[in-house]
Amino acid sequence: MRLFGCAAFLSTALALAGLPSSVLAASYDFVPAPQTDLNRIYRIDRVTGEVSSCQYGLQEGTIGVTLCFSPGEGAGAQQPGEYGLVASRHEREGGVFRVNYRTGDMSICYVFDERVVCTPQARPSSAASTMAPSASTPGVSPGTGASPQRP
Repeated sequence: MRLFGCAAFLSTALALAGLPSSVLAASYDFVPAPQTDLNRIYRIDRVTGEVSSCQYGLQEGTIGVTLCFSPGEGAGAQQPGEYGLVASRHEREGGVFRVNYRTGDMSICYVFDERVVCTPQARPSSAASTMAPSASTPGVSPGTGASPQRP
């Protein structure tokens, strides 16, 4: 009972301070890459949509290291929203989908050149989402239908 009282007090204090009670909620979600032989986890900031990633790496003479990849092109903070990550069921896919639950926008995020990069956000109902990728999309050649290259 005492813990409940503390939580209620904190929630009331936040409301009086003008802060939303969602401050108490977790700000990140974590999703593993679907690739079955890759030990990579993606992290997303649920409000800003910023995506980063970490994985285990071998290092001689140690128990190993945590290799982390910071946000690169397209993976930084987006317009405030309600973001999440969704992994496909494709067993060789190293990336994940970033989704905005409020707008329906989606993009694909993956590790490229030691950074997490994400394609531009699109909606499935948008005509632009069916067009070939632009030359500025990392690892994708326009018009070839090629998949992003993953390390």
